[in-house]
Amino acid sequence: MPTSIEKEERITHYELLYIVSNQFTEEETKPIIANVNDFIEKNGGKITYEEFWGKKKLAYKIKQFNHGYYILAEFDLSTDKLQAVNNHIRLSHEIIRHMIVTRAPRTLEQIKSEKEKAEELFKKTCDKKDVKVEEKVEVKKEKEVVSDKIDLKDLDEKLDNILKTDNLF
Repeated sequence: MPTSIEKEERITHYELLYIVSNQFTEEETKPIIANVNDFIEKNGGKITYEEFWGKKKLAYKIKQFNHGYYILAEFDLSTDKLQAVNNHIRLSHEIIRHMIVTRAPRTLEQIKSEKEKAEELFKKTCDKKDVKVEEKVEVKKEKEVVSDKIDLKDLDEKLDNILKTDNLF
């Protein structure tokens, strides 16, 4: 049994999501991604999954940037080496934001099924939004039809009657 001085080396599965600033092109982000992956591997880690999400608009400005390239990576790493990886990413001027969390390891089949579920959910929400837009358009058309039914002669007569009355208030 290890003492408190001798820490037991545990390998944990992590998920890293980071944003590379948009001052770089998509081609220029590849060496930045390779640098992060190499540093993880130099510290005894193993990259198990990586996904490039592309350029996205940020919800708010980060370091004067409105857009950034999102990269998701999953890796196995010893818990005592995590701080070094975190510091390396934090000190990198190319990466404007990052987050490392522990995650249960996933197989490629699980990742594929999660993506399919997310796509189905996205399609369902888009379909519902389209229906709402169509309903709004129909309501506007009904209002236009009602306004077309009012005759201008009738409107003039009503206005004349109102103006002829002595007591307007």
